[in-house]
Amino acid sequence: MTWLEVEAHLGAAGGIVLPVGSTEQHGPMGLIGTDALCATTIAERAAARCGAIVAPTLALTPAPFNTGFPGTISISVPLFKALAGEMIDGLAAQGFAHVYLLNGHGANLAPLSEVIAARPDLRIRLKSWWDFEAVNVLRREWYGEWEGMHATPSEIAITMAAHRRPPVPAEALSPPRALSVDYVRAHSGDRHGPPDEHRRDFPDGRVGSHSALATPEQGAELIEAAAMAVAEDYRAFTAS
Repeated sequence: MTWLEVEAHLGAAGGIVLPVGSTEQHGPMGLIGTDALCATTIAERAAARCGAIVAPTLALTPAPFNTGFPGTISISVPLFKALAGEMIDGLAAQGFAHVYLLNGHGANLAPLSEVIAARPDLRIRLKSWWDFEAVNVLRREWYGEWEGMHATPSEIAITMAAHRRPPVPAEALSPPRALSVDYVRAHSGDRHGPPDEHRRDFPDGRVGSHSALATPEQGAELIEAAAMAVAEDYRAFTAS
């Protein structure tokens, strides 16, 4: 967009969607930056449905547990909070009355919630693309417990549909080590340990996720379901 187009959007009281992801490994068949790619793809599809525009994706976020894998770029939580906060403040100062954060990375949730809490006078909504039942129906049907926690088949399917399908190493065709309920509970929100321990425990980057179950066709359905749900939620947010 040109600035003139953005100004016209503001003149019509239009809001904005800010995708937030990460730049980190996603297993042996997932693209680095999968979380940012998923959030961006769904944000763009949703915005086309609900009259929003999409801000540049915030793709540098905390992912310290994955820095033992080449290609991962992690920033500290304080830096992430400062960067997200300044982006939101800048958008609000330019006249965006509604800022909708579409998240794709579990470790972002707690810091972003703190950023929002520190700005009670701004209209900000935080949602992850997997928050919606229409999306989770598909995830449960296709993957069940093999959705896992990281390098999930659902997010791999989305990047296959929107970008490309990388070669699948033979070892990725077998399921990874299954996770216990206690492990999932203790590590939700990406509360993982130091990078050397994390790579030791999950040497191919998958955390309970059978990525090879993903297909581009599933990804296309997931994108459509998530985009429809986000667009509906965005309309409700901006109308309130």
